Amino acid sequence: MDMKNTRSNFESLGRAGLQYITAVVLIGATTLAMAGPREQARRIHDRLLGVPPSDAVLNSMAAKIQGGDAVGAATDAMNNSTFYNTTLKNFITPWTNAEQSPYADLNDYTATVIGMIRDDVPFNQVLTEDITYVAGSAAAITAPVSPTNNAHYKELETKRINLADPANLIRSSQSSQPGATLAQQNIAGVMTTRAFGEAFLKMGTNRRAVRFTFMTQMCRDMEDMHDVTRTPDRIRQDVSRSPGGDSTIFLNQCVGCHSGMDPLAQAFAYYDFKEVTAGAGEQIVMTPGVVQPKNLINSNNFPLGYIVKNDQWNNYWRHGPNASLGWNSASPGTGNGIKSLGQELSSSKAFSQCQVQKVFKFTCLRDPASAIDQSEVQRITDVFEKNNYNMKRVFAEVAAYCKGD
Repeated sequence: MDMKNTRSNFESLGRAGLQYITAVVLIGATTLAMAGPREQARRIHDRLLGVPPSDAVLNSMAAKIQGGDAVGAATDAMNNSTFYNTTLKNFITPWTNAEQSPYADLNDYTATVIGMIRDDVPFNQVLTEDITYVAGSAAAITAPVSPTNNAHYKELETKRINLADPANLIRSSQSSQPGATLAQQNIAGVMTTRAFGEAFLKMGTNRRAVRFTFMTQMCRDMEDMHDVTRTPDRIRQDVSRSPGGDSTIFLNQCVGCHSGMDPLAQAFAYYDFKEVTAGAGEQIVMTPGVVQPKNLINSNNFPLGYIVKNDQWNNYWRHGPNASLGWNSASPGTGNGIKSLGQELSSSKAFSQCQVQKVFKFTCLRDPASAIDQSEVQRITDVFEKNNYNMKRVFAEVAAYCKGD
């Protein structure tokens, strides 16, 4: 065997293979960059729905892209039940459970956000408004809305009711639902839905409610908010000042989260999720003026710690490094109860940016990493705020931007 020629043949094949692969990559990149209106329309539709468009929709979208209106093309794509029943359901559901799973059943939290987006309800009301969405008579749902079970919404999902149809999913108020126990002034959007209560107010100390609201609506976990320079005067008795016998752990680690989280969690002082009547099921319970016992547990851990006496919250994170979240200067940074806390959070720049960042990652299938991406997130955030916090517009803007990915 001529080993020299064999080696030469393999080297030639390797060079040819590399040249072929390079050519394919370059052709693919060129094709992507030069994609015509129909190809771009297909990409937008796939980003938003994950299913092929009809010829009529594709033609309409392509025509708008040809005319320079990619956002309008994306809006056309969203006029489809799949966007509401599947895309939004999968987008929102992780916000409603501690596991952050998209596979949980449809619930009042998810249905309410779907309805708000569909109806262009200003999204900065998601943490404050007395609002809920329930099945309309056209949906023919037999299970009634109940504060103690999720049967109503599970039936909506099981029967695959078209949530894009306003006759099937209608706006209502939480305070007017059968068995409602919360007064309007104590209702705070999704934070008083049954799903939120079951996931974040059940047992524990209600700090979980603050943590997950920051995660889902501010795009920041407590580690991101860590700031050891805030005063620790509102940290409760249940937090040891010398965990494991080492006070430096408290000063360098625990303080960073608890000094800001505990004053905010006090807004939930009157709320719990538990069974009121034996055998009737668990529900959100609110006792005006009476602090729930869960806020006072483990008082012997540090008897000199803060004792919760009411639902007055303070935002210590308005100052220091977390001032960068863009808190609204018109807000006092303090208040009573979770409705006013919802106003504090939803009026911040971080809240607006978070909605855009979530849509970007969900739609583009990646985080906004480059300087161009970050600039686009800021632009869409401005559009979001100037267009009355319209979330459909955010989806359309993001899909239009990512059509070339």
